[in-house]
Amino acid sequence: MSYDLMVFDPTAAPKERESFMAWYDKQTEWSEEHSYDDPVVTAPALQAWFQEMIQFFPPMNGPLAVDSDASEVTDHSIGKSVIYCAFAWSVAERAYNKTRELAVKHRVGFFDVSSDEGEILFPAPSS
Repeated sequence: MSYDLMVFDPTAAPKERESFMAWYDKQTEWSEEHSYDDPVVTAPALQAWFQEMIQFFPPMNGPLAVDSDASEVTDHSIGKSVIYCAFAWSVAERAYNKTRELAVKHRVGFFDVSSDEGEILFPAPSS
């Protein structure tokens, strides 16, 4: 079992919670016609988020994978509109803080998958 968080393209996701959860369920069917370990398939803002995130939580799979069993190595599943991250529980607090911080920085959405009433955060409107 892992500690799971997701970032997403805020233009692709519904803002109302019930609709968002249905959209989330659809995204996590993993039915897109591509590999889920290469960031080239995802939205530009998510690619930017990913490039920075892997400096702290490197991927265990895909073209940027690292050969390590350190607790920071993370299973990142990359879709067209989402990046789903399965972290080790031992890094849960750091993972939450860094994932959310970089989501805000890169203006992508954030979803706390592992929480019962998981936070869904959309970027603040541009001023």
